[in-house]
Amino acid sequence: MREEDPGRETWLRLLGNAVVLAEVIQAFSAPENAVRMDEARDNACNDMGKMLQFVLPVATQIQQEVIKAYGFSCDGEGVLKFARLVKSYEAQDPEIASLSGKLKALFLPPMTLPPHGPASGGSVAAS
Repeated sequence: MREEDPGRETWLRLLGNAVVLAEVIQAFSAPENAVRMDEARDNACNDMGKMLQFVLPVATQIQQEVIKAYGFSCDGEGVLKFARLVKSYEAQDPEIASLSGKLKALFLPPMTLPPHGPASGGSVAAS
């Protein structure tokens, strides 16, 4: 009986996660899912609270449809487990980190930081 190479097992897990991530991203571009996401974004009106109310549930459903084929439960908990697993491999594999960023960009609005410093009027004059 030969001993398995632990590096090989890790590599297989990394490869599997990259494949599943790519499938999830591809699912968002399916015509019916693209329409669902567009409708949810329109309803959210770029409001973060409404994004959580309208966009996140649709994004979660789209992910569930893909990851259930890979043994994850078909509920919010399954999506959270998948997200945690992906997060744990992001530092080990630049492809997974890149795919994870692409996935997040599909349903999270770009974050803009408020300007800081005197030029932005952020300082208060002493009286």
